[in-house]
Formats: sequence, C-alpha cells, structure tokens
Amino acid sequence: MSVHLRFGPELRRLRLEAGLSLTEFSVALTYDKGHLSKVERGERSASPDLARRCDAFLGANGELQSLVVRPESDPGTAESPAAPSLWAVGRRAVLAAGTGSLIDLGLKLGSQASSVADPLLTSFRTQFDQLRELGQSTSPRALLPLLETQTRTLAGLAADTPSATRAPALLLASRFAEFTGWMAQEAGNNDAALGWTGEAAELARAGGDPYLGSYALVRRALVTFYGGDAAGTVTLARRAQSDEIPPRIRGLAAQQEAQGHALVGDERACRRSLDRARELLDSKDVRSSAEPVIGTTHVSDPVAMATGWCLHDLGRPKAAAEVLDRECRRIPPHALRNRTRYGFRRSLAHAASGEVEHACAIAGELLGMMPAVPSATVNSDIRRLARELSRSRSSRAVSDLQPALARVLAPAQD
Repeated sequence: MSVHLRFGPELRRLRLEAGLSLTEFSVALTYDKGHLSKVERGERSASPDLARRCDAFLGANGELQSLVVRPESDPGTAESPAAPSLWAVGRRAVLAAGTGSLIDLGLKLGSQASSVADPLLTSFRTQFDQLRELGQSTSPRALLPLLETQTRTLAGLAADTPSATRAPALLLASRFAEFTGWMAQEAGNNDAALGWTGEAAELARAGGDPYLGSYALVRRALVTFYGGDAAGTVTLARRAQSDEIPPRIRGLAAQQEAQGHALVGDERACRRSLDRARELLDSKDVRSSAEPVIGTTHVSDPVAMATGWCLHDLGRPKAAAEVLDRECRRIPPHALRNRTRYGFRRSLAHAASGEVEHACAIAGELLGMMPAVPSATVNSDIRRLARELSRSRSSRAVSDLQPALARVLAPAQD
C-alpha cells in the first residue's frame, strides 16, 4: 500500500483509539465531517494542513504528516544554484555603475580617498538604514536596481581606499548585498537572492568577517523553508550554529531550524530550537552591537513571532492566533512589509480555528497594502489562506473577500 493510501486507515485507527466519533473529530478540527470520512476511506487526499491538525490533536508526533506527500513547491520558491559573482567585476565597470551616486556625494577618488573615507562610509551607512526603512513600504523590484548599484559602488570604492578604511567599506557593502538578496527573494527571484547572499559572504570575508557566510546558510534555509523542504531547512540551519559563530547569527539559525521542525510536526525539537534562539538573541552581545542589524529590525520579539508561526504549522491554530494577535500589535504602523507577512499568518491561524469572519476582516485590511509591498514569500501564505477559506464558501465574508484575494494572487503583469 502506498504512503498516500495508508493515511486514511491510520487516521481512523488513531481517532478510534482516542475514543472520538467522526462528528466529534470534525467539530474539533473545524473540518467537514463528510470530507474527513472520505479521507479515512481513501477517497480523498489529505492536505498538509489537515495532516498537521490531526497530528496535533491526536498527539501523533508527526506520524500522520509523514504519510502526506507535499504538493510541489510554488514557482519561484525552490532553491536554485547561486548566481555567478556579481561584484567581482572590473574596477572601471563597478565605478561606472555608481557614477551618479558618486557625483551626488561630491567625492573624488585617488589621493583624496583617505580624507573622504569616513564621510563616505557615514553617508553610505545612512543610505543603508534609509533603504531598509524604504523596503518596508516599497516594491522590492523598485528598490533592487538602486541596491545593486550601491553595493557595487561601495565594493569598488573599497579597492581605492587605504587598508585602514578598506575593511569597513567591504563590511558595509556586504550588508548592502545581503539586503539586496532579501529584496530579490521578495521579488520572486531565488537565483538572484542566493547569488547576492553569496556575494555578501564573499565581501564580508574580504573585509575580515568570516561569519556572514554562516548567515548565508540561514538565508538559504529560508528559501528551502518557503519551498516546503523541512529536512533541507533543518540541515542548513544547523550548519550555522557552531560555537564560534556570533550569537545573533546562531540565534536566527536556531529560529529557522525551529520552523523546519514545525513543518514536519516535531514539536519537541521545535520548542528546543526556539528556546535556544531565545537564549542567543537575548544575549548582551547581541543587544549592545552597534553594527547594522542582521535580520529583521521591525519585530520587537522575533522569537515570540516565530513561535506563533510555528504553532500554526504544528497544527495548533488557536494557540498560534493568540500569540500572533499579541505580537502583530507591536509591529510599527509604517512597517507594511512585516505587517503583511505576519498579519496573513495571523489571518490564516484564525481561519484554521474556525473564526472565518475575523480572518476575513484581518485579511481584507492587509490585501489593501499588498500593491505597495508585493511579496513572493507572503503570497505563499495568501494562497494557503485562500485554500483554507475555500472550505467556507457559504460565508458572506469569504465571498466578499474573494475578488481582492484573486487580484493579489493573479500573475503579475510586467
């Protein structure tokens, strides 16, 4: 018997062992009784979401999820080979790419490089902070050309500065490259995302920081996570957690590992990873660092937010909704990208809990923001929300929301 066909009989066995009638079970899961009956008889396939909820409710520790074959990854979310080197090009070409920025800054290279190095880095650091803020309310495709130019410009300038100021320039360029990679992923281009993340690690090594390469593993783990590859997510995240790596990177890696464990229903391993992330990200060294922050800067408690995210994937939508309700209220109003990212996961948790009208009210507000901050990664949760709500087609709130959902999920017109 195939893995797929074993799911139904195993679900029925576990349900009966728990002493539950099919009616009681359907009410507990907020799933249609007839649908569950067909799943148990092997007449309908179980979705990963249903398997997660059954696992959590029956305490099957991921056994049922292992019997569900995941759907193919959404286009643009599977891991792809890294793109060839983007910054290691000829000096003349690099400087040509950033000529406009250099003129605007009134800078001259050569003999004056030493005297302008500090003002230049200060200016670029200010630009970096501004661009990260802009990334919360602007289309990633609109930002990418500017980010690419600034990264190449700063990397090229580093080659013309004295050795004393070269390292800081390269390190700042690595932060530009890392953020460029994230915006590329948000735009749906995983090849470019992985390529720019690799460039960030290369620039950091050239500047004397050997550790950003470990964060590149965390970014790769995020790509595999959105592609539904739990094993790949966990493997990559674990590689970024050796003791010599800075606590911030290790903490983010532990957080990503937790999300990988949640995908397969391993709650114990997920909780351990979240506890480790909390310990690392709350360390004094992380909180006192003056360097540009790696990872999100608009979520006050990333581990709490990740916990809410994981609880949904573990099949505990009500607990997830409680956490996400609390944490989403703490996101700054201007951080539209993070408000949509975690807000749709919050809506999804409420929908899975049977609170369909509340879920639609949350999603309705967020869908209005999406044209300003389109996101390939957020769209993966919007698709899940659409599937969840499709089970409540008779709801007036769902019917009213459908046109807005369809507009956001329609293929982008270039």
